Amino acid sequence: MNPMLRRSFLRRAGLPAALLPLIHGLPSLGLAAPARPRQRLVIVFSPNGTIPTEFWPDRPGTDFGFKRILEPLAPHRDRLLTLRGISNRVRGDGDGHMRGMSCLLTGIELLPGNIQGGGKSIPAGWAGGISIDQEIRNFLQSRADTRTRFGSLEFGVGVQDRADPWTRMSYAGPGQPVAPTSDPYQMFEKLYGGMRDREHLRSVLDPLQADLAKVRRMVSPEDRRVLEEHETLLRRLERETAAGAGMALRAGPPTLEAGVADQNDNVPRLSRMQIDLMVNCFVNDMTRVATLQYTKSVGSARMNWLSISDGHHALSHEPDSDAAAQEKLIRINHWFAGEVRYLADRLASTPEPGSDGSMLDHTLIVWTNELGKGNSHTLDNIPFVLLGGGAGFRMGRALEFDKVPHNRLLLALAHGFGHRIPTFGKADFCSAGPLALG
Repeated sequence: MNPMLRRSFLRRAGLPAALLPLIHGLPSLGLAAPARPRQRLVIVFSPNGTIPTEFWPDRPGTDFGFKRILEPLAPHRDRLLTLRGISNRVRGDGDGHMRGMSCLLTGIELLPGNIQGGGKSIPAGWAGGISIDQEIRNFLQSRADTRTRFGSLEFGVGVQDRADPWTRMSYAGPGQPVAPTSDPYQMFEKLYGGMRDREHLRSVLDPLQADLAKVRRMVSPEDRRVLEEHETLLRRLERETAAGAGMALRAGPPTLEAGVADQNDNVPRLSRMQIDLMVNCFVNDMTRVATLQYTKSVGSARMNWLSISDGHHALSHEPDSDAAAQEKLIRINHWFAGEVRYLADRLASTPEPGSDGSMLDHTLIVWTNELGKGNSHTLDNIPFVLLGGGAGFRMGRALEFDKVPHNRLLLALAHGFGHRIPTFGKADFCSAGPLALG
C-alpha cells in the first residue's frame, strides 16, 4: 500500500488512528533474559554531508591530528577510528538524499514506489532490505545470553512527524521502516511506564487486533502479507509489555527536565535528554542496540543556539566559494561532534555493571551521514567515525580507502558482533569480504 495514502485509507475504513504505526512499520521487540557478556552498538546520524577539508585528518595512521569538526572528540583519540574513502555505491531509483538515507544502513536498493525525489530522479519507495542495526539486533535476540527486553531502541532528535525514505534509516525488513522516537517523554514512558500505563496499553492493543482482521479483508494479498507480519510484531509487543511489568532496575530512571517541547530551538536540550535516557537503559541492560538520529536527510533545522538562522539543508547547497556558509557548516558539524562527545563521555564515566572498565569499553559508537558533501550530493567518502570499544576493532587510527563499498563496513560490524554472515545488503559489493579493521 502506498505509504502516502495510508492515513486516508484508515479514515475511509473507519479504523482508529492508533492502527497507523502498525501499517507504517513497527520495530521488533524482544523479551527479558539474563545477558552476558555485554557488547553494544550505537549508530548516530547527522545529515547533509560534511566539509571534508575540516573533517578528515591530514594523514592516515596513528599519528593523526584533529581538524575543527572532529576536535571535540580529541579526548577519546585512543578509542577513535576514522574511515575515509567509504562509498555508498548503491544506485537505482530515488534521489541522492533518499538513497543516501535509506540505503545507508541497508546497503541495498530502494523498492519501486511513487515518492518523488529531487530533480529528475525516478520515484521510489522504502529500502529493499533490513538495516545492519536490526540485523545485529535480531542476532543478539536469538541468543539467551544476549537477549534483552528491547531488542533495539531508536532515538530521534528533531526528526518531526513525517514518514518517507528521507526520514528513515532503520529497517526491520524490505519495506519495513522503523520510526525513531523523537519525544523523550514518550521514550521515558516506553522504558519506565508504570503498571497503569501497561494496563492502558493492553486496552489499546486488544481492539487493534480486531481492526487488523477487518483490514485484512479489504486489501490485496501482498498488503495482507505485510499486515500479518505486523500482527506478529503486535503479539511480541504484548509479550514485552507483560515482561516489563515485573522488571527490576539496576539504576533508577533519569530525571528529565519538564516541559521541553519537541521543536527546533529545543534540539540541544532534547539531545541531552535522549542521550541520558539511552545511557540509563544501557545500565539497566534494556537493549544492546540503539540508534540516535538527528533531524533527517534534507534536514532543515536552524541552529539558532549557534547564532545560525539559515536552514541546515539550504546552507549545505552553497558553493565552496561561499566562505560564510562554509564557516557555518563547520560550526554545525562541530556541534554534532560535541553531542557524540557527550555520549562518549557519559559512557566513559559510567562503570560497566558486573565487570571492570567503563561502558564505553563495551560500546561501539558509529557516527555517520547520508552524504559525503552536501553541495555535490556525492555518495562517495561518506563520513564514518567509530568510537569506543567492542567489536574487536583496533582503534586510535585514521584509515584511508579507495571508494570501498560501505557494504563491507556493514558486514564488518556484523562480524564484530559475532554474526558471521557472508554478505550484507547488495551481495556484489561484499565479494572482497568484511572491511579489515582488526
